[in-house]
Amino acid sequence: MAEYGEWTRKRATLSDVTARREYGVGSDFIVKGINAGKLEYREGAIHGNPYIRVLRGQLEAYIAEELGDDYLRRSREKTELREIKREVAQLRKRLDELVARRAEIEGRH
Repeated sequence: MAEYGEWTRKRATLSDVTARREYGVGSDFIVKGINAGKLEYREGAIHGNPYIRVLRGQLEAYIAEELGDDYLRRSREKTELREIKREVAQLRKRLDELVARRAEIEGRH
């Protein structure tokens, strides 16, 4: 069972779509975990599109049990690397904007 407030804690839940992106597991894997009693879930819909929301901690434990700790570690590392690359790209874009602005201001003087 989930701890009190776990469903409302930031990043404690994720949808089946996010689970696919972050961990490489599909809806079938999640449904199998739900049917086995390993995962608690809630159903939702956005713009008429249904989705399943599960607790991240339970999903990670289930992934480790079914696919192994190495699989879970590699999935986490890939997700972290993707986030780092996105942040670096944003920072490069911002740096380019600042350099252009500086050149614009220096060109006036």
